[in-house]
Amino acid sequence: MRSTVTDTASDELKAELLEIALDAAHRAGAFLRDGRPDDLGVAATKSSAVDVVTEMDIASEKLITGLLADRRPHDGVLGEEGASVEGTSGVQWVIDPIDGTVNYLYGLPSWSVSIAALKDGEAVVGVVHAPMRAETYRAVLGQGAYVNDRPARVRPAPAFGLALVGTGFGYLAERRARQAEVVGHLIPQVRDIRRGGSAAIDLCDVATGRLDAYYERGLNPWDYAAGDLIAREAGALTGGRPGDLLSTDLTVAAPPGLFEPLQARLEELGAWHD
Repeated sequence: MRSTVTDTASDELKAELLEIALDAAHRAGAFLRDGRPDDLGVAATKSSAVDVVTEMDIASEKLITGLLADRRPHDGVLGEEGASVEGTSGVQWVIDPIDGTVNYLYGLPSWSVSIAALKDGEAVVGVVHAPMRAETYRAVLGQGAYVNDRPARVRPAPAFGLALVGTGFGYLAERRARQAEVVGHLIPQVRDIRRGGSAAIDLCDVATGRLDAYYERGLNPWDYAAGDLIAREAGALTGGRPGDLLSTDLTVAAPPGLFEPLQARLEELGAWHD
């Protein structure tokens, strides 16, 4: 979320929020990794029959929101599985208790816990914890990005035709069909396309140079809030359609020099609409 909002969070507040986010993400990650039942099933569906929620999504969100309520009771909360608290402190937590739920349901390793802290509407702390990778990605506004304790940095922009690009697909059949059309046009023009299944991890993969770029239509704030800050602090540009911030319509992340032609090509292809 590139923002024009002035950073109003002190270094002391940022340090406190980072400590809490790391604690919550690691606790939730350990719970999800170690407590996954062998007979894990679908607890509910959302936008379609394949847009699923498991009992572990719900339990993970409760674990995180409970910790936040204990540590910072006056903060707001926005969670994917329904947590919604207005708050009075100017700080809002944006939480995805399992980003990559279908991967988690099937026992695939590409899933994460994503937690961002916003101050007066601007992301100031982002943490994405990927237990099956044994990696934690983190960023503080103005202080750089890290994977575990190593600095994270985007890969230098390649020529467009040599870019390895990540993407994802929505859960509605009509949207999937349109997204497949866009990929069909794009894939002959780049090195290759990857689809990992966790938007938060994909954004962190841009931040660490494992992907050259990433784009997707249909994300929600809990999908990208933490990963966006991590990618930007690692040197990426992020946005939506040309001139817009990233949003549900479109999310694009890439290093300077690749971001601009990719964003322009996605605009030409109509990647922002179904």
